[in-house]
Amino acid sequence: MTKKRNRTRPALSLQERLTRFTEDARAAAENLPAGTERHTLLQKVRDGEAAVEMERLLSQPGLPYPK
Repeated sequence: MTKKRNRTRPALSLQERLTRFTEDARAAAENLPAGTERHTLLQKVRDGEAAVEMERLLSQPGLPYPK
């Protein structure tokens, strides 16, 4: 017998979740001294901001599909 998939939807949109993640990571990085851990968090912030921008561009209505 196969298991049923959990088909619940997230409470927040992808845009909101990515924005919240970047804000939380930036706040955590501000509290750390300079070093590897802070650098890693700031890299995650940059990656999250890039993901927010990509998601925004891809979710625009009327976006032409590639041929």
